[in-house]
Amino acid sequence: MRSPQSRNGGDTLSPPPPPPRNNNFPPSPHDIRFHSTLSVHKLKRFNSLILVFRIATFVFCLSSFVFMLTNSRSSPPHWFDFDSFRFVLAANGIVSVYSLVEMVVAVWEITTGATLFPEVYQVWFDFGHDQVFTYMLLAANVAGSTFVKTLKGTDTCTVTSAFCVQSAISVALGFAGFLFIALSTAMSGFRVVCFMLNGTRFHL
Repeated sequence: MRSPQSRNGGDTLSPPPPPPRNNNFPPSPHDIRFHSTLSVHKLKRFNSLILVFRIATFVFCLSSFVFMLTNSRSSPPHWFDFDSFRFVLAANGIVSVYSLVEMVVAVWEITTGATLFPEVYQVWFDFGHDQVFTYMLLAANVAGSTFVKTLKGTDTCTVTSAFCVQSAISVALGFAGFLFIALSTAMSGFRVVCFMLNGTRFHL
């Protein structure tokens, strides 16, 4: 009897290739679309949370600004008579404007899926300005709260207690704004770290 080798012209029959393992199969288009959709949803949730923090910062800082601005009577004392209160007013006003701009940027990113500016500039712009304004707001409110405590020991709060109460409310609202811009700073810092490690602003 002739061997299989001789019947095939001397060629050796090779065994059939083993079936590919499951982890060697290329991803199906369905899997790719699933992971892409999941990543988009995660990014939108992340940006939506940032937007919430931006809105809260804007509301509290604007309220602090308004309370301090309207804290004037026909007779002294006035808020502009004291450096600490002028600092509180300026810092909360600046952060209010900045938060409004960042709210527009966040809405743009949620609706379009892209940053308003090139991504590398956007992540560093947000993080850098968040840090500067966070420290500025903290310094202003600390100065304001310290001065409010000083005023309570003087005749100013005895004669015009409403002035000191409204000043204290303004400072307290400023501290609330500081809390939310600090949370925004942490999240923008997370975006910077992700961009440095992965080349994208979010770890998808």
